[in-house]
Amino acid sequence: MKKLLPDLIAILAFIILSFAYFFPADIEGRILFQHDSVAGVGAGQESKEYRDRTGERTRWTNAIFGGMPTYQMSPSYDSTKALNWVEKVYRLYLPDYVVLTFIMMLGFYILLRAFGIAAWLAALGGVIWAFSSYFFILIPAGHIWKFVTLAYIPPTIAGVVLAYRKKYLLGGIITALFIALQIQSNHIQMSYYFMFVILFMVGAYFEDAYKKKELPHFFKASAILVLAAIVGVCINISNLYHTYEYSKETMRGKSELKQEGPDANQTSSGLDRDYITNWSYGIGETLTLLVPNVKGGASSATLSQSEAAMAKANPMYGSIYSQFPQYFGDQPWTAGPVYVGAFVMFLFILGCFVVKGPLKWALLGATIFSILLSWGKNFMGLTDFFIDYVPMYNKFRAVSSILVIAEFTIPLLAIFALKEIFSKPEILRLKENSTGIIAALFLTAGVALILAVAPGAFFSSFITAQEMSVLKQGLPAEHLAPVVANLTEMREAIIASDAWRSFFIIIVGCFLLFLYQQKKLKATFTLVGISLLCLIDMWTVNKRYLNDEQFVPKSKQAEAFVKTKADEIILQDTTLDYRVLNFIGFPNNTFNENNTAYWHKSVGGYHAAKLRRYQEMIDHHIVPEMQETYQAVATAGGEMDSVDASKFRVLNMLNTKYFIFPAGEQGQPVPVQNPYAYGNAWFVDKVQYVNNANEEIDALHNILPTETAVVDAKFKEQLKGVTEGYKDSLSTIRLTSYEPNRLVYKTSSAKDGVVVFSEIYYPGWQATIDGQPVDIARADYILRAMNVPAGEHTIEMWFDPQSIHVTESIAYAALALLLIGVVILVLTGRRKLTEKSDVRNK
Repeated sequence: MKKLLPDLIAILAFIILSFAYFFPADIEGRILFQHDSVAGVGAGQESKEYRDRTGERTRWTNAIFGGMPTYQMSPSYDSTKALNWVEKVYRLYLPDYVVLTFIMMLGFYILLRAFGIAAWLAALGGVIWAFSSYFFILIPAGHIWKFVTLAYIPPTIAGVVLAYRKKYLLGGIITALFIALQIQSNHIQMSYYFMFVILFMVGAYFEDAYKKKELPHFFKASAILVLAAIVGVCINISNLYHTYEYSKETMRGKSELKQEGPDANQTSSGLDRDYITNWSYGIGETLTLLVPNVKGGASSATLSQSEAAMAKANPMYGSIYSQFPQYFGDQPWTAGPVYVGAFVMFLFILGCFVVKGPLKWALLGATIFSILLSWGKNFMGLTDFFIDYVPMYNKFRAVSSILVIAEFTIPLLAIFALKEIFSKPEILRLKENSTGIIAALFLTAGVALILAVAPGAFFSSFITAQEMSVLKQGLPAEHLAPVVANLTEMREAIIASDAWRSFFIIIVGCFLLFLYQQKKLKATFTLVGISLLCLIDMWTVNKRYLNDEQFVPKSKQAEAFVKTKADEIILQDTTLDYRVLNFIGFPNNTFNENNTAYWHKSVGGYHAAKLRRYQEMIDHHIVPEMQETYQAVATAGGEMDSVDASKFRVLNMLNTKYFIFPAGEQGQPVPVQNPYAYGNAWFVDKVQYVNNANEEIDALHNILPTETAVVDAKFKEQLKGVTEGYKDSLSTIRLTSYEPNRLVYKTSSAKDGVVVFSEIYYPGWQATIDGQPVDIARADYILRAMNVPAGEHTIEMWFDPQSIHVTESIAYAALALLLIGVVILVLTGRRKLTEKSDVRNK
């Protein structure tokens, strides 16, 4: 127990720090009102109601975008129940927000302990990793999955380290467990990025083993880690497989539409090259690692909110400054910079000189690799290579987020540097290490000093091209130059203020090291001083982006879903299945909110991975039709009888039975019933086969969907080649039973015919007619269609992919392997303890 005391104290310190940061919101039960989190609640409401009612999960919801799988809406599988329990234990059942900072510190602490770093130094490492600004920016943005995935990456790498340090079984188990937790956290992009870090580190261990002639050990450890990775992946195979399958049909899958001009700039993944690189870190912006506000800070903060900027403001132009953001970097928008700590950067650069061995080069290489790729469109040679040739790289957007690698490697090498300093203080003497000390001082304190006294030395302009365009359009010519000059002076002041701050932090840190080297300060007090310095530095920066004022009472989230009068009126309609289209805030809000989905089945919605074909329908048909509809209904004063229904045929085929419009001076929501909606399904007279996606989506401009179904020729066999359908006034089909994942229809017709269903087509839906399996075809670009024989029949459709049952079996087998490994580890550990006890007794 005495041996574990330092670790227990470190864990307790992490808990105290986590509670302290979020105080008093954490003890008052207040929450962050986050768009993504609120949107998730709205999108998942139908699935939640289904589970509450039946005790089962649905893998499909009709709540948003007409219908889509729930694979990427808080994915959950029965096989992960045991993993969920382990995760709760690891998190010590701490409250929301508090637990996030805690697991971020704990994970890095575990990694450093795996390296054999002393508990007190490892605790400092946990703090400087966890308090990197990016993580605290993720929390209010609602990117919790990304945050948790990042928190589980250091302990995953700890398992790798242990395996290569010849603790094979323990390393394998830890690797498998935290890979499983990572994947369960459902942010594959972060896990993918850190595969590069692991490859850099494995290369370092290979070099070390080669030099020491221990290659058999290296290959043994590598084989165990590969097996551990397979186990960790297989525990989450249900999530991974269905995410992979789903991605093919989403924005991350390749479009079947053939584009021309700028729109043809698509990668093999389906993501446009411009879309992938839209959020690219500026080359000069990289200095935020050292000086947080080197590009102004956050886009959400205006110049008028900066004391440093307003001290330089010209009162004549005061009204302008509340309209300009502090941020003036290369990204379209940012919630804040990536800052790793000024003194941490000093230690990192010093570590490049004082730390020895291949691992140092691996960490330095990974850091440079991360920075270069984060530049994205600002460094397209390397970016194009990775997009075109490195597997999966083109599946992810926001390349700036690869800087998380640098956020990991910089504090890790910084701690290694401190370890060297505390074990060999003489390396701080100029005689011993003049190059390293001078380089570290110049590249950190020196750069900060230059930024403080002459920001223009690094940046030629402090105003973006977009801002300059706005100023030219909005200001008289004689005022343009004075405003530009004053804006430049204000932004220079923001940079200088933070640069002086970083400079003095580095000077204080170096002074502490100097006192230690001169033996005027003990190692313990030096470590405490550095810890306080780094904590205060990073804590105060993080409070700019996540502070107590952002927390609101829990009731605020519930208010987001308060039922409006419009909702109440629509919900009086007890028809089994219809859709609602919300025009409030159109065009931006319709596809950026899930409040509508909380109460209704929405044509719009918000989700980062919507079906690609539906997005293409939004672009080609739905948005243009919404514009036409909005104008037509407004002109008619809401009297739908006088509205031309041909203006919104796609909305009608989506069975959009209600529109919600803003009315009155305050834009109160008012429901308008659409009498032209086609209903749940209908027979058609004709099937028009087309050769490709372009012909299919274009044909919808020219056909009446109730008369003609447009079908890609690849589905001709499913419809038995029918070109002439059959329908008359007696041909009927009606929905008799509705669940999000199961639909039942009754049909009656005198002859065989083709039915189009107002349901979104997706592979995996199955159907029967009177219990006999039948094929489902795709019609009208996004809907389902079926060949139905004459007579009266019962059609049943359901979504319960067989693949889920197969992957769940694999997951349970992987869990069993992990459990067997844990049992073996415990038994061998007990045996060793018994043997040691026997030796002592003798």
